[in-house]
Amino acid sequence: MALFSQKKAETQLNAEADKVHRRDLEDLLDRQRAIEEKVKGSGKLNRFSSDVRLMFSMIRDYWYGNYRSVPWKTIAAVAGALLYVLNPLDVIPDLILGFGLLDDASVVALCLKVVESDLHRYAAWKEQTEEHRQSAKPD
Repeated sequence: MALFSQKKAETQLNAEADKVHRRDLEDLLDRQRAIEEKVKGSGKLNRFSSDVRLMFSMIRDYWYGNYRSVPWKTIAAVAGALLYVLNPLDVIPDLILGFGLLDDASVVALCLKVVESDLHRYAAWKEQTEEHRQSAKPD
């Protein structure tokens, strides 16, 4: 039996997402650096570094009203997963060597699986927006 199963990850992700309110997004954005440092400093989470940056970018664009073509459920799931990563005393406390970040990685992986299509659409929108900005700059 796995120490932290996909079912447990799904339960945790849903629980965290249910607790997220729009007002929590600003607080989450303020904690971005701490979460990114934790992800970067962990072998189990490090592989999600670029995904985490993209997740924060989507939340930021949603918060500022630049991108609203995403359901609230997706924003709440992403925010819930990121807040879960920040919590050192979650289901498997981060202090337990070798296993402490296993649940964090599982929750992030499940979140990415759940919001994959919305995150891909956002990434395409972001790329198109950047290309448009670049082409609009005077030479």
